[in-house]
Amino acid sequence: MQSFDFTQRTRFVFGAGAVDRLGGLAKELNVSRVLVVSDPGVVKAGHFDHARKRLEEAGLQIQSFHDLHENPTTTEVDHGTKIALEFKPDLIVGLGGGSSMDCAKGINFLYSCGGKMKDYWGVGKATGPLLPMIAVPTTAGTGSEAQSFALISDAESHVKMACGDPKAACRVAILDPELTVTQPPRVTALTGIDALTHALETFVTNKRTPMSKAFSRQAWQLLSSGLQKVIDTPTDVEARGQMQLGACMAGMAIEASMLGAAHALANPLTAKYFIPHGQAVGMMMPHVVRFNAQRPEIEAAYQQLASAVGDGQGAAGESIANWFTKQLRVAGLKTTLTELKIHADSFVDLAHEAAKQWTASFNPREVAVADLQRMYELAQ
Repeated sequence: MQSFDFTQRTRFVFGAGAVDRLGGLAKELNVSRVLVVSDPGVVKAGHFDHARKRLEEAGLQIQSFHDLHENPTTTEVDHGTKIALEFKPDLIVGLGGGSSMDCAKGINFLYSCGGKMKDYWGVGKATGPLLPMIAVPTTAGTGSEAQSFALISDAESHVKMACGDPKAACRVAILDPELTVTQPPRVTALTGIDALTHALETFVTNKRTPMSKAFSRQAWQLLSSGLQKVIDTPTDVEARGQMQLGACMAGMAIEASMLGAAHALANPLTAKYFIPHGQAVGMMMPHVVRFNAQRPEIEAAYQQLASAVGDGQGAAGESIANWFTKQLRVAGLKTTLTELKIHADSFVDLAHEAAKQWTASFNPREVAVADLQRMYELAQ
């Protein structure tokens, strides 16, 4: 059995209405000044005001930063850090989707340790202690609340930088499924598909361990049965809880085992063509599954997941790939690059960029540029 070294650094508080505990949980960390990072959509939905009131009721001083968007950039992190330097918080709350939580982590790196975001590109680059953080996800997708990584895009090159350090892990993650009910249908679809790719990729990466596979397997079971429910009945809080807990567990699996080629293929599509991440990675996932399934031990691993989405008979990789494509259609997302108006003459450049992505190195079957180009062609 493979050896591993796993530390769970985050306290998870799950349940409908759990956000009402935010003030008390913050006070337990012995803090007084809180910077809340959340995107404009979260503010519009009323979640920021609700969280602010809970923090103020606990006697805490609040400052906020909302000037961020999907795929937070170094420019946005710099702006948020400027506000932090003026306010001098002793706690940061990331309230929102993965973008809000990642931006909060990025601000924490720069506020606590100085420098530029690229200084923390990689693992273990923090030069000192970071502020405690509380994550309050309002989507069920990235699982950022369970990870010590911040994904920040370089404002000039659009390259996504994975900046990770054990000290960046959140002290507390509040998982309140009621917060996800306000997601627009498209956000529900994009984040749900993203979470499914996390569960599926982490189950087979070359860094997988018995611990990570336990998280991946449970995440897959929750997410694969929950996505259709939240699309059909958006107000189903039980199903929303399924998705949020599944996304979180998939995030825990990422922390332990990383991701694979589907994310490597997706990142250049987002960087060059601004394709939403969930759309890009979901579209590429079936082709990566078929590629990986050509290795017998990976096909055998897929067999363990296939029973949750089919009868568990026949070729598991093919069964999962076909099911995943069906989920894209159910979610109202595109299934081909042609539908997204991305032409074949760009595939060579995209493949070279995909090969440079860190996650490509964790794919269970080694991927060369030619393999990545072929998968883009199959997605056409």
